Parts: sequence; structure tokens; C-alpha cells
Amino acid sequence: MLIGHVEEIVRHPVKSFRGEKVEATNVMSYGLYGDRSHAFSDRTRPGKFLTITQFPEMVLYSAKFNGEESMDRFPPVEVKTPSNEVLNWGDSRLTEEIASKGEREIEPITFDPAAVPLGAIEEEHILIVTDASMEKLKSLSANANLDYQRFRPNLYLALNDKDPFIEESWFGKKLKIGDAVVLRLIRHCERCMIVTVDPMTAHTDPSLLQTLVRKRNNHFGVYAGVLKTGKIRTGDPVYLID
Repeated sequence: MLIGHVEEIVRHPVKSFRGEKVEATNVMSYGLYGDRSHAFSDRTRPGKFLTITQFPEMVLYSAKFNGEESMDRFPPVEVKTPSNEVLNWGDSRLTEEIASKGEREIEPITFDPAAVPLGAIEEEHILIVTDASMEKLKSLSANANLDYQRFRPNLYLALNDKDPFIEESWFGKKLKIGDAVVLRLIRHCERCMIVTVDPMTAHTDPSLLQTLVRKRNNHFGVYAGVLKTGKIRTGDPVYLID
């Protein structure tokens, strides 16, 4: 059954930095190509990554791949800082700036294009948000300017039938996207303080999380696992399969 199309594709080359919208990308066994493939390990918390939770201003740094997707190695990652300086991933100036502002001892790490571990993403392969649910949440939170990027989804779907939160009835079912990619819907996304951080200003407001807890059992968006890899593009049709 045709349920809609892919409105936006967003990947985050650097964990907790602002993501990049892309017109097309490969879906790998771990999710979108290069999603959370670069990160800062937090030496003050062995085995953990530095994230927005510890340092909200990470949302003011944007990252994008500068080159074609390759399975041998990632293209260079270009980072724009809050002061509009452009640095490459691995530049000591970037690491030193994040370490100083975040007041942490950190180390940049890069995974392999074929095997980004789930630990970098921390949950499932792909996070999905729909336009119908986003519009409903705007009314629930009384914030007409609420941006879906605050929720850091990989896929933003435009539904044919604007039924809010219908995606929560899809668990156990499959989505086929375009000609090849198949995902399985797994579970709710339970939200944390990251949604309280405005992605454009880093200003923190707890009211949105309070609304989600009170009116949505702290759920917004759904997680999916990858069953069949391939290429997806914005505008691709999305089919729901039992």
C-alpha cells in the first residue's frame, strides 16, 4: 500500500553535530551511509561519546561530507563552526575548540564506511518522523515554529493520509522505499533532553519534553531496522507491507 513519499533525508556525519540534508544516499546495513560515523569519545566517561546531552552547543556545529560516497573510505568531512569557520574533521583546532568549550577531554574517532557500530547511533538503524505527527505535535506544544530537525530523524516522510502517529501502528511491518530498500518498523523512540535544545540557537527549553511526557508517554518518532540495502532519494514512494 502506497502511504506517502520521502520528503527529506538527513544524515549526521558527526554525532551530535547538525546534520546534512541530502537528495540521495545509500542505505547500509547500519543505516544511512556515514550516519554518526565520526564522533568524539569522552575520556572523562570511558566507553561513552560526547553528545548534546553534555554539551548542547554541539548543535551549532554543522557537518557534511565533501565528496562522493565511497565504500573504501569516507569522503572528507567539512565542519562549519558557530563562528562560521570551516574546518576539516581531524583538524586539531576543531578538537581543541570542542574540548575547551565542552570542558571535556576528548578524542576524535572515525569508523569504517562498511561497519559503523550501533554504539555510535546508540539505538536502532534509522529514525523516522512523519509530517502528520509533526503538525500534531506543533499544536500539542503550542509552537507553530517547531522544527522537525530538533528530533534528529534520518527520514522525514510526507504521508498521503495525514493521520498523526499512525506510524506507531506499523511495528512489525515493513516499509519499502523506492525500488530496493526495505525497513522493518521496530519500536517507539523514547525522547531525552536533546529535544529541549533548539538546533538553531542551542537555547534549552524543557517545556517540549514535558509536553511529550505528559501527552505522548515521552514517545515521538519510530525506529526501523534495515532488511534490504540500496539507494534512496528524496521523492521516493514509500509502501507499507505486512
